[in-house]
Amino acid sequence: MFDIQENLKQLPECPGVYLHKDRLGQVIYVGKAINLKNRVRQYFQKSYQNTNPKVRALAANISEFEYIRCSSEMEALILECNLIKKYMPKYNVLLRDDKTYPYIMITVSEEFPRVVKTRLIRKDGNKYFGPYSDAGAVNEIVDLFNSVYGLKRCRALTFPENFRPCLNYFIGQCQGSCIGKADRESYMSSVREIMEFLSGKDKPLIERLTKNMKDASDTMNYEEAARWRDAIRAVRALSETQRVTMINDKDMDIVLPVRDGDRSFVVLFPVRGGKLSGRETFPIQAADSDTKAEIITEFIKQYYSQWAVVPREILIEEELPEQELLEGFLSSQGDGHRVHITVPKKGDKRALLNLTRTDVREMTKSLAVRAETRKEREDAVRKEMNRMLAEAGFPRRPEEMNRPVRVESYDISNTNGVDSVGAMVVFSGLDKVRKDYRRFKIRTVEGPDDYASLQEVLYRRYMRAVEGDKGFINLPDVIMMDGGLGQVTSALKVIRALGLNIPVVGMAKDDSHRTRAIVFEDGREMELKGHPVLFRYAGTIQEEVHRFAIDYHHRLHGKNAIHSALDDIEGVGPKRRNELLYHFKSIEAIRSATVEQLCEVPSVTEKVAENIKEYFAHH
Repeated sequence: MFDIQENLKQLPECPGVYLHKDRLGQVIYVGKAINLKNRVRQYFQKSYQNTNPKVRALAANISEFEYIRCSSEMEALILECNLIKKYMPKYNVLLRDDKTYPYIMITVSEEFPRVVKTRLIRKDGNKYFGPYSDAGAVNEIVDLFNSVYGLKRCRALTFPENFRPCLNYFIGQCQGSCIGKADRESYMSSVREIMEFLSGKDKPLIERLTKNMKDASDTMNYEEAARWRDAIRAVRALSETQRVTMINDKDMDIVLPVRDGDRSFVVLFPVRGGKLSGRETFPIQAADSDTKAEIITEFIKQYYSQWAVVPREILIEEELPEQELLEGFLSSQGDGHRVHITVPKKGDKRALLNLTRTDVREMTKSLAVRAETRKEREDAVRKEMNRMLAEAGFPRRPEEMNRPVRVESYDISNTNGVDSVGAMVVFSGLDKVRKDYRRFKIRTVEGPDDYASLQEVLYRRYMRAVEGDKGFINLPDVIMMDGGLGQVTSALKVIRALGLNIPVVGMAKDDSHRTRAIVFEDGREMELKGHPVLFRYAGTIQEEVHRFAIDYHHRLHGKNAIHSALDDIEGVGPKRRNELLYHFKSIEAIRSATVEQLCEVPSVTEKVAENIKEYFAHH
């Protein structure tokens, strides 16, 4: 048993990070300290607990703690930030928006850079812009750049002699860098214009597009002129929401906290190239006793640690306790420039801060309505799920009734028993817990036996939990199987064999493949016609688990189909396989081709072509 008092005596007097845990070993709070011994001991002193109800509640749930030494306070801050994102502790102020935002990457490390959408940031020498909250807008602008400038889209960096360019070159959508047709100086000029636009300076791009449109019109090339006209409209549409300010051409963010009843938010206004470029709202998990300064401090640490480029200045309403330390942290995150956190007292920046404050006050009205609507939906789903569990014979305890029901759902996908896979999705109330999704390649079942495949998947998943695997340790409140009584019975055999007591229900469909009823283990059914909330919720879960399973199966099956059809042919390796698929577009076209047609592929000899024909004659 962990002896708290004895371990408090052994704490070192140095910087570090500490993790408080509950009786189940779950991390419930992560904090940093200049002096671990002094800081951690505070949580177990009555005088400190009485100053803050949140600390009092936290201290009552601490069963053990651990710590990690650090060489400096800055190192401790960075580690604290990473651990909070990893564990999402109950008592920390948390950034609740767990989306991975898209970025626009310009591959300046390549001779002819590409413009691509990405959700991963690497220290690879390329330029990243973002993150952006609107993935659709990112797709639109990337397509626009590629189309207007004729940028290289393929990943290849070297090209053999007699290389044939792709379709984009032949339809005028690529300059042909792969065959030496692109002028690099002109190409890089286009790339620089794109980077200026992504930095908030749209004037040079619009001027260039306008000139191209007029030149095309003067030469009576009206089709090309119309293309440039449409590009100008798209660029202007993307810039419509930007409001001009008096901040010259600086880049900065304005970060404001918002309290609305028992809800907390942070509102961020990005200013790019002197323009206020939109507004993003982030729900925050925070206690009533958390001050605005504490909320902003935690938001800055967690939010900007995702960024490849941090703006040079962040405007806030009031001074932060660790402002200088945070500035050092942010400066180390980006591309090396100094980042300042500023509370403007006068002038243009103060006027801009006042403008955004007014905007936030107006926004809060609709924010409250949206939050209330979501809360109503969450409450309705929770009540329906509580009722369903009670009917299944597993009523929740009083202390559980007000928290979301954690659901796991499973599905099997295969093609006539080939490449069979299993999928597991997780919901917590209305939210998809994507980090807990799992995929399984079926190992022990031959042929299309969905029941046996489900049992294999469930056994592997819950045996990992029984063995204490941290990736599988969180158990659901209920398992909702995609199917009827057969699936429920199959699942229960595994659950009970492992000594677990988790309710299992089925989601049966009607002839139109719509969720019809909830099926209990004793064969009773709960028709969903009179339960519209549960009907929609169960349908959402079924669609998600089916999509997740099908997606994995298609990718696995497609990969194996290509291998089995081509890689087993004598003389056909990865290079020839790819060239054949590039030339003929499909396996069926290769199967139907004559020896002469196969030899049209540059690397395919007559002997290899004959091997291909002979292989398909027997398969």
